[in-house]
Amino acid sequence: MSVSIRSCGRTHCPPGEVIADCRVRQTQLPAVPSTLLIPLAARAHGARLYPWLDCQDHDARHLLDCLQTDWRPMLQDRVAVLNVLWRTRLIKGWAGAFFQRHPEATGVALGCGLSHYFQWLDVGTNRWIDADLPEVCQLRHTLLPPARERRLNAAVDLTRPGWWEALSLSRLDDGQPLFLVCEGVLMYLSPPRVRAILAEFADRAPAGSVLALDAISHVGVGQARHSLSVGRTGAEFHWGLHQIDELLHIHPRLRIAESRSVSECYGWMGWAAETLCLPWTGAPLYALVALTVGPR
Repeated sequence: MSVSIRSCGRTHCPPGEVIADCRVRQTQLPAVPSTLLIPLAARAHGARLYPWLDCQDHDARHLLDCLQTDWRPMLQDRVAVLNVLWRTRLIKGWAGAFFQRHPEATGVALGCGLSHYFQWLDVGTNRWIDADLPEVCQLRHTLLPPARERRLNAAVDLTRPGWWEALSLSRLDDGQPLFLVCEGVLMYLSPPRVRAILAEFADRAPAGSVLALDAISHVGVGQARHSLSVGRTGAEFHWGLHQIDELLHIHPRLRIAESRSVSECYGWMGWAAETLCLPWTGAPLYALVALTVGPR
């Protein structure tokens, strides 16, 4: 399924500017890349539903205006909105702590969509790469302010091997660890491809590097049609976990630094329900995991 994204056609519209008369530009995105609207809508307007998880995304609402796309159905999926805001808060916390320890390190958002983490994580000396398919990078180039010296957009296809070298990460690490984010991406890929991506990270990354990823339980594979947001795009879930620890079997250097379940958002009832369901689900229905790599 191909989704048509309408954008205002102007480059770097000033926030708040009326764009009704702008020349409309059509961008055809395949099903999986079109899911970028889900986190964008959640970060822009999800605080209406979950004010305690407001991530203060100053660009998301303006980007939705520029896209001239009906994003309102995305907010009907309250579960997805909660997942996005919850994981955003955790990733900001993990990455913020990482860059406090490594202020000159590089961060990378794999499959970034229109997310803009560097607005929160810029410490003045670090670098950031937003990486996605060429058509998504073109949207970023059109709609987001020009990349500064320490923030780059880069085209990469995670369905193909060699993404580490395609992003020139070996030349950027300077012996320092890197912080990578891969959110809302891996569950749409085949299990062999996911294992290859994680193995490439484990094999190439300097010791102490971190990869923050989200994952669903294996019981969600093939069930995207039941999602009020993802089901509209035609994308499908292909990869899920039977157990969190199975990530460690992919490569001997991989370690789990932290693992969190979205059930924590539901208090003791969420914890109790997850405990009862784990014999069936194996892994949490939705989790965020920080993987790190040990020494060679």
